[in-house]
Amino acid sequence: MRSLLSALQCRQWFYPGPLRVFTPQEMARAGMQPWPVAVDSYVAINLLALLPAMVWTRRDDGWLHPLLWWGLCGALAAAALVVARSLWRQPTRARLNAYCYGLAAAVVAACVLLVRHGQRDWVIRENAALVAGMTGVLSAWWMLTVFRVQQIEARLRELADQEAALRLSTRLAAAQIQPHFLFNTLASLQHWVDTQDRRAAPLLRDFTAYLRATLPMFERELQPLGDEMEMVRRYLAIMQARLGERLAFGIDMPAEAAPACLPPGALLTLVENAIAHGIEPQLRGGRIDITARCEPGRIMLTVRDDGASLAPGWTEGVGLANTRRRLAQACPGATLTLDDAAPGCTATLTLPTA
Repeated sequence: MRSLLSALQCRQWFYPGPLRVFTPQEMARAGMQPWPVAVDSYVAINLLALLPAMVWTRRDDGWLHPLLWWGLCGALAAAALVVARSLWRQPTRARLNAYCYGLAAAVVAACVLLVRHGQRDWVIRENAALVAGMTGVLSAWWMLTVFRVQQIEARLRELADQEAALRLSTRLAAAQIQPHFLFNTLASLQHWVDTQDRRAAPLLRDFTAYLRATLPMFERELQPLGDEMEMVRRYLAIMQARLGERLAFGIDMPAEAAPACLPPGALLTLVENAIAHGIEPQLRGGRIDITARCEPGRIMLTVRDDGASLAPGWTEGVGLANTRRRLAQACPGATLTLDDAAPGCTATLTLPTA
């Protein structure tokens, strides 16, 4: 193991660069961050500062000679920036070393040609400047590549953390919906079975179907609207069995809206809130209407009840806050609004279809 680590460390001296290689899928997922224009500004400022220095140090050669050298430095800097942008797009170890060894070979070849053409003294005199310039460019490429790799890794970790938080939020939201509803339904079912009430069998069937429909909530990040609406339908049937004539409901969803996706339990949370805060507090009960309407580029979901209106100074609870957060993470562009319907309340959920 030590010999292997030693070999890897030695390899870094001759074949430097990051070991991480990103797949095309990872690069597409991380996205292409814009090139930092500050790099171009930094190079331009250094070139402007270099001009008077070259004119002063080479003033005995006249004006034309320093200007030609300054133009050559500018062309080489532009070429170095082109290579840097290439490494920004694809920060691979192989590409970095290809550019580095290619530059070193080009400098050596240029020096050999100059010596053959009688410029041996110039090459000897300027070799320190050539080595220093080449080292600076190679170091800049290396640091840029390492920084870019770390940036992509950080972005991938951020996306992974967001997905993990979304999955956890989905499970927590599903768990939040379940307990009190399940316990109350089981209590009603037990009472009806003990009293041999004829409502026990239909309630048990709806309850079983509801549980079957809610199981995917713990596994999915997104759920088709058709499945969500079926879960809502079973939930309302159970609540209607418990509340009797105090609850009436209607569901209107066109077939073309069924494939649209949303976080599991998002619509169910709105329906549950409508019953808990709108229907149950009223002795007379009320009615809930759920409609889905397809519009260009979006689907409008509306949950309206004619029960109690929004209280003055009301604030959102945990359920609505979780729903908003899950919508923002899983369905960018989705919106959720609550309006006083006088009487009752209207919740409008807008889902982008793209």
